[in-house]
Amino acid sequence: MLGLASGYQVDFGCNNSLRSVLGFTGDKYTSDTESEQLVNILSINSIFVNIDIISGSYVNGYTQPTIFSFFPNATPGYKIIESPTNLVYLPVILDTIHNLETVLRDQHGNQLNHRGENVTIRFHMREI
Repeated sequence: MLGLASGYQVDFGCNNSLRSVLGFTGDKYTSDTESEQLVNILSINSIFVNIDIISGSYVNGYTQPTIFSFFPNATPGYKIIESPTNLVYLPVILDTIHNLETVLRDQHGNQLNHRGENVTIRFHMREI
C-alpha cells in the first residue's frame, strides 16, 4: 500500500525506478494506492542444481537434470550453505565420466549470476 499525504505525489516515470519491484504499473500516483501487481522484491524462490550426466529427475512434471533444489535461506549478500538431508541417487547416463557441467538455475530456468563468487558443490556417487 502506497500511503500519500494530501498534496504529495509519487512519480515512478524516471529511468530505473522501483515501480516494477514494488508492483506498480503506472507512472504517477497522487493518492493512497494499492499496487496493481505482486511485490517482486525476492525474485528467486528456488535454486536448482543441474548436472548434465543424470536422468530420472522431474521438476513440475518435466524431465530436468536437477540433482537438488532448495530455497536460499540466507540474507542477500550472505553466504548460502545448504546440505541435502535425504539423499536420492539418480541414474548416471554415461558409462565413463570425462567431465560434467553443473549449472545453478532459478525457478524460471534462468542461470544464476554468481558475481564472481566461488561456488563449491560436492557430489556423492555410488554404484548400484
